[in-house]
Amino acid sequence: MDRSVLWRPEGEALRDSALARFSRDCGIDPGDYETLHAWSIADPGAFWSRLWDFAGVKGERGPVALERDPAAPMTGARFFPEARLNIAETLLAGAHPERAVLELDETGARAELSADALKAEVARVARGLREAGVMPGDRVGVVLPNRIGCLVTHLASLAVGAVWTSCSPDFGLAGILDRIGQVSPRVMFVQPRIRYGGKDIDLAGRLGDLAGRIDGLETLVTIGEGEVKAPMPVIAWDDFGSEGPLEFEPRAFDDPCYILYTSGTTGAPKAIVHRTGGVLLQQLKEHMLHGDLRPGDSFLWYTNTAWMMYHWAIAGMGCGATTVLYDGAPILRARDGLDCSPLWKAVEAETLTHLGISPKYLSSVMEQGYRPGEAHDLSSLRWLMSAGSPVSPQQYDWIYDAISPDMGFASISGGTEIMGCFLLGSPLHPVRRGQLTVKGLGMAVNVLDERGAPVLGRPGELVCTEPFPSMPRTFWGPDGDARYRKSYFSERAEIWTHGDHATFHPDGTAVIHGRSDCTLNPGGVRIGTADIYNVCAQFPELEDFIVFGRPVEGDEEIVLCIKMTEGARADADLARAIRSKLRSECSPRHVPGAIYCVGDIPMTVNGKRVEGAARSVVSGKAVANRGSLANAGCLDEYAALSERTAL
Repeated sequence: MDRSVLWRPEGEALRDSALARFSRDCGIDPGDYETLHAWSIADPGAFWSRLWDFAGVKGERGPVALERDPAAPMTGARFFPEARLNIAETLLAGAHPERAVLELDETGARAELSADALKAEVARVARGLREAGVMPGDRVGVVLPNRIGCLVTHLASLAVGAVWTSCSPDFGLAGILDRIGQVSPRVMFVQPRIRYGGKDIDLAGRLGDLAGRIDGLETLVTIGEGEVKAPMPVIAWDDFGSEGPLEFEPRAFDDPCYILYTSGTTGAPKAIVHRTGGVLLQQLKEHMLHGDLRPGDSFLWYTNTAWMMYHWAIAGMGCGATTVLYDGAPILRARDGLDCSPLWKAVEAETLTHLGISPKYLSSVMEQGYRPGEAHDLSSLRWLMSAGSPVSPQQYDWIYDAISPDMGFASISGGTEIMGCFLLGSPLHPVRRGQLTVKGLGMAVNVLDERGAPVLGRPGELVCTEPFPSMPRTFWGPDGDARYRKSYFSERAEIWTHGDHATFHPDGTAVIHGRSDCTLNPGGVRIGTADIYNVCAQFPELEDFIVFGRPVEGDEEIVLCIKMTEGARADADLARAIRSKLRSECSPRHVPGAIYCVGDIPMTVNGKRVEGAARSVVSGKAVANRGSLANAGCLDEYAALSERTAL
């Protein structure tokens, strides 16, 4: 018995899953995923054409599937150059008729719309955008929580051919200006009052200041209560647009649809321009084939509206599933401590089939000793998914012990840059402890060592060697094409270098060790941060932790900073225990030279540790964009670490 296998799919998956049906349609045995994947990257034009038809994409794909450029095999490739389509048309055509979208929030409030009601709202707002002068290619910006209004602006903007770009209301003024301020939206939607973590927050003043500082903004639309004063017309949501037919503007495959932003922790956020057809095909493939999302399913991914997982989750509508939105904190403060129940209550009450979370959320729930499977009926849940950072082997164990042994789990890895995944789950494969399950179809991913040779069983750089349709169109702004190529193709000409340190195994599974720019290098040996995090996660005394390198006399010293749980004590015995476990489970190279107890761990608004910021301040360097951090003030403590005695 293989103890690494935590879950196996039932036999009917080989018959009933969309992945199995797609494989048979392509003339390949569903049990032979290696051949299916090999064909999908050997003949990408044929693969993506077959997927277009299988997924029911609305529009005309044209006679040419892929134009190759021998001088630029990746950056010069063009998929479906004669296609015409609209993302919103395909998503709304697939919307669940009775319950297209369901909105939940931390107060327990609930709202839902049928497909017809959602289409009517999208039509109204689309007419409002056209009346405001929005033309195809114009930008529409939003600073909105994850509610139905935001979804309507999303679909309406796509319907008229505009480029939709979003920030979450929990970003500060500087963070929003650094992002949406780059792209000069013509219309912007905002919500003056929001609620998060049991607190009502008034954003009216901040939003008015924001509107006055965005070049080219002509109309501001407010959703909900609160008055915003701005130097342009301000229109209430209910007064924007008018009833009428829903019309979709046909777009070329490579026409822009979204602008997303990198975290901005190593410089100004990069504004990434995404392609209409590439985003749609990539996300339908991932939901339908890899995520086993079926008509009638219900899918909630806990995310804010700035993270790419928002855009990704919305695309599940095109599979006939109910899109479930959640606004607010997933863990609430209660009289007797923390309440970890909100998302699990939603699974039970709404019989959700798919739930998406993050490793940080899993850690928080685990630390509270909460066992969702004992507190709630989770029998409807077929798939749990996680993104944002690597999931530790111990978290895999906890998932199948404390949540449910009878569901699939997929740790997925990709990025804002590709609006999708390189590695993700599969309804035809077992879930193995600590492993990402398969390479994505159509994605020629590999791991290269320092020679540039592909390797198995050893860590290296994650790359993609063949074109795929959701590669960015460009970066917004001057020299956008040059900056885009420099970011992903400068290390290896015409090979996408993603910036992740990874290991591929002979059975097709993979491990992500962390970001390459955060890889530790003591004594010239490369070490992934995730390996150290996996060990630290085994200590219940630690609420959180961060690791980074500190220059020392021509070498690098590993520094580990730990944040203690309430009531726990950081002392020399704990430091010895951590070092001992790292030495035995990893290697002597993984043992930190210094361990410090800190008050907080620097995080992005999306909950990702920011190793680079900690490393910079400890080394006496400036942090390029503190506005990207949710808690930038904690860096002051890191700047003084070298003056302290380590544990």
